[in-house]
Amino acid sequence: MGTLPSDLSITKQEYYGNPANDFWRLISAALNRDVTAMPYGERLAVLRSHHIGLWDAYHNCVRLGSLDTAITDPELNDFSILKTVAPKLRLVCFNGKEAARSDEKIRGLGYETCVLPSSSSANRKNRAERLRLWRSMLT
Repeated sequence: MGTLPSDLSITKQEYYGNPANDFWRLISAALNRDVTAMPYGERLAVLRSHHIGLWDAYHNCVRLGSLDTAITDPELNDFSILKTVAPKLRLVCFNGKEAARSDEKIRGLGYETCVLPSSSSANRKNRAERLRLWRSMLT
């Protein structure tokens, strides 16, 4: 679960549509399958085949630009709908600390949670550790 798509992702109508974001590279490494060159629909199919879904913590916020640090006035999504649209969901992984601000609400609905290091290009301090954590949760 991320916070909200970037401006470029919204324009492209694709989660993690900004090529500077490492999400698809992390997924590729974690699943040991390169999805980066695939069309978006095929990327989603690979995620589904591994029982991975994508969703946003916020349905609305004020944000100048695309950085999570610029988010103000966030409005959380209605997480109770997850019981209907994903009845087998057990684990919610947050893509970064900002998305994880909804951790308490998600756990309150009975889900296990984990916070992964953000895939944002602004978070590239320790790539090996970031990949290790992503791989440990996705495989």
